[in-house]
Amino acid sequence: MKYITKSLKIILTLTLLVIIGVMLFFGHRDIPLNELKKTYANTTSSFISINGMDVHFRDEGDQTDTIPIVLIHGTGASLHTFDAWSDSLKKSNRVIRMDLPAYGLTGPFPDSNYSMAHYTTFIKDFLTALNIKQCVLAGNSLGGQIAWNFTLAQPNMVKKLVLIDAAGYPIISKSVPIAFKIAQTPVLNKLLTFITPRSLVRSSVENVYFDTSKVTDTLIERYFELTLREGNRKAFVDRLKMPKDTITYNNIKHIQQPTLIIWGAQDLLIPVENAYKFQEDLPNNTLIILEGTGHTPMEESPRESLEPVFNFLKTSQ
Repeated sequence: MKYITKSLKIILTLTLLVIIGVMLFFGHRDIPLNELKKTYANTTSSFISINGMDVHFRDEGDQTDTIPIVLIHGTGASLHTFDAWSDSLKKSNRVIRMDLPAYGLTGPFPDSNYSMAHYTTFIKDFLTALNIKQCVLAGNSLGGQIAWNFTLAQPNMVKKLVLIDAAGYPIISKSVPIAFKIAQTPVLNKLLTFITPRSLVRSSVENVYFDTSKVTDTLIERYFELTLREGNRKAFVDRLKMPKDTITYNNIKHIQQPTLIIWGAQDLLIPVENAYKFQEDLPNNTLIILEGTGHTPMEESPRESLEPVFNFLKTSQ
């Protein structure tokens, strides 16, 4: 009995030492918002109070454009994922993008409610605050799911819709970023809120790219540092713990707006099969499949993904 007790004490001690070691090597403090703003906000950045949050956004281009393009990023990302698109689009259009609650400089929802209904209400409040009555709405992944849900809820506010590897249908992923897996695993997801190895971020970003040579150190640093914004790590976990919506996608067939569907052929998170589901259900759509591209075409292949967008914007439908 003494031998068993002694062995347990040794195991517990070793376990505690391992945990302490992991925390020392991989634990990271939150980065103060003002410090992050120095790097990730610029002269085109603004902040607006929406439902108790200071929402980071950029409103660029032709301010006389009454139907701006509104860009919504995906899980774990920020408005910066659309940098290349915005640089081109703002030459001829008004372009608005924001850091969604839970991400970027905006930070978490005060009530920790990351339901799709809450996100669509947020988009409505955000556009109303900017006095936007109608827009071309574009979104990637989670942002795409928010975009089509918002279109169903507020059809008069959306003239055209652009879905980029959008979430919404049931999926069978071929590969899932490790950060997503950990965030959905009990106990481990608690550790994720204060132990965030830079290597974990790199692995997760590379997982959604096809050409990993395009994943630069600068790109990883941006994803990593914005993850460390106060509250973002817990919000990341809280959102991925939300119950999945298994019903609303049945209403996609009711969307009447002209819709451009853009998909990376090598998307392993939301495979290209889901692009064809959107194509089948949407009554007024154009589908573009991009070879050699993963889950975030606007970031990995900006020129190739933007060309069909310009063509789509020119059509009069």
